[in-house]
Amino acid sequence: QQQQQQPIINTSAKRQQRQHRQRSDRSSKASSFFSPSTTRHLAIMATAAGLALSFDNVVLQRLPVDPDTTNHTRTVKGACYSRLKPLPLENPQLVAVSTDALQLLDIPPEAVEDPHFVPYFSGNEEIPGADYAAHCYCGYQFGSFSGQLGDGAALSVGEVVNSKGERWELQFKGSGLTPYSRQGDGRKVLRSSIREFLCSEAMHYLGIPTTRAGSLITSDTKVIRDKMYTGNLIHERASIITRMAPTFIRFGSFEITRDTDELTQRSGSSPGQHDITASMIDFVCEYHFPEIWESTSSLEERTLAMYKEVVSRTAKLVAAWQAVGWCHGVLNTDNMSILGLTIDYGPFGFMDRHNPDHICNTSDNQGRYSYDNQPSICKWNLMQLAKSFAPHAPIEQLKELLEGYDDIYLADYETRMLKKMGLTRRESAEGGDVEGRKKDAELIKQLLHTMAMTGADFTNTFRLLKNVTIEDGGRAFLKEQTGQLATLKQLTVQYEPQIDPDMLQRFQAVPEMARAFGIPQHFLQQQLDKLEMYKSIHKLNEPGFEERNQDLWRMFLMKYISRLEAERKQWQAETGLTAAEFQEAKQKSMDAVNPAFILRNYVAEEAIRRAETGDYAAVAELLERLKTPFTLADGEKLQAVPDWAQRLCVSCSS
Repeated sequence: QQQQQQPIINTSAKRQQRQHRQRSDRSSKASSFFSPSTTRHLAIMATAAGLALSFDNVVLQRLPVDPDTTNHTRTVKGACYSRLKPLPLENPQLVAVSTDALQLLDIPPEAVEDPHFVPYFSGNEEIPGADYAAHCYCGYQFGSFSGQLGDGAALSVGEVVNSKGERWELQFKGSGLTPYSRQGDGRKVLRSSIREFLCSEAMHYLGIPTTRAGSLITSDTKVIRDKMYTGNLIHERASIITRMAPTFIRFGSFEITRDTDELTQRSGSSPGQHDITASMIDFVCEYHFPEIWESTSSLEERTLAMYKEVVSRTAKLVAAWQAVGWCHGVLNTDNMSILGLTIDYGPFGFMDRHNPDHICNTSDNQGRYSYDNQPSICKWNLMQLAKSFAPHAPIEQLKELLEGYDDIYLADYETRMLKKMGLTRRESAEGGDVEGRKKDAELIKQLLHTMAMTGADFTNTFRLLKNVTIEDGGRAFLKEQTGQLATLKQLTVQYEPQIDPDMLQRFQAVPEMARAFGIPQHFLQQQLDKLEMYKSIHKLNEPGFEERNQDLWRMFLMKYISRLEAERKQWQAETGLTAAEFQEAKQKSMDAVNPAFILRNYVAEEAIRRAETGDYAAVAELLERLKTPFTLADGEKLQAVPDWAQRLCVSCSS
């Protein structure tokens, strides 16, 4: 969303805004929508082609809409949405579709061939029944309140109710200027659109709650970008994704009524107008949390019940991310779904080698949104949501509900991690339930520590772990695992601190100096930890490094095999399985939760490079492979990151 909106040359943005205001003025003099007769005519055409969508667009009937229909950058007061139309693209071309996602809208696969499909989903023709609007929201970006943000490059097409009664909001991402575009052009480029399109669907097939992506269209419209913020401006092709979610309302949606922030001196776009957030709470509960709507009789009850549900969903979502080694990259409050969905795919990344301090976004130079920080950052974001809900429910009660976050997260995370390790009888561990859970938690930590200390591949390690048997003491696993660990040089580079070691020691001795340089405590401690790791590795030679790695893995395997023995006894007592049958069942269960193929950065980059030459089949081929992440074809090997991709970087430029 907005933090991914790359500033461009202002004269170009202003010219596009002026042209679109003129276009908006002309269209408003005629009609802001198709006439009823035209709509009926197009609907009949669309029905014949399988493109008829059953819109009801109830959100624009229930929440306040900006009365100003002109399209120019401004503060939008007293409203949640601004009606406007998408800007057309020059020569739009279909790159890829997800037929599985489109069928959620009752669009059959063959409808993609209809001549109206590309014009409709590029914004060049209005979809019958659509009611286009950009959403107004605010956000805490990298911990600071930024005031109004909003859909600077996105546009809600409308809400579709499918044949199953499911509600899906359609949204174009990259559809042009809106009142929330600020210095941007409202467009998205092909490379970032491919990444979002693929990862939205990849996360779905991994079983992680997410928004969906139905189509990806590029064009001959060119925009200017500075890809890595180095001053190297290039022309790239403007592209549009059709995204889908039950709703795109987010934490930041409720921040539009915030009063002036003491630190940034910015306020929400509608400060103090708490009737708006009350309406949003009612709308979300009625249409997306119906059990809460039906079981509560007052706004206060609904607010508390809704907040409790959002806390639970968010905790379980981040647990799912951690379990697959995935980093969002920009966990601002405006990028947090109120439904607990993964939303707004920007500089995300699946970890290759396990590194708890992994940062996937080059713009996050202090690691606020690093892998290990994600659970605590999501909790911090929930605290900001509690403040937005405070006018409608006692803040102390909201804080009490937030205190349940840690337990929900840990329970879900540990269950996921133990399943990945083939341990499904966690409460039957030796020493009773409480002691067993404690030991299991320590075993998970030891595995992750060993992976980090030896530079093990996060995804491949769990996939290989199924080969550990009690009988062979893990020797077969260790042989395979050793072949994919980091080299001494690679691990040394990974743990080299970003801050000069001499300066780090000064900062440690005089913390006030670090604060004067704007270095937060968590980042300072992270760098000090890296320095210690760097020193311990740097003094090793290759034989000493390999011996150290073997010792670390043997220590883990000794405890893991002991735990597997307890697991097997429980299985045998319950089912009568033989040792061989237990091993087979364990391997099958581990394969079902440990992906063999994920959307690594280098995999996405290969598809992007081919697509940028016009070979769009690369995107479709990769999407097809991502549909079955837990299986390997005959002869297919686990992914290995090529040398050229070792330092592949991703930024917010989009």
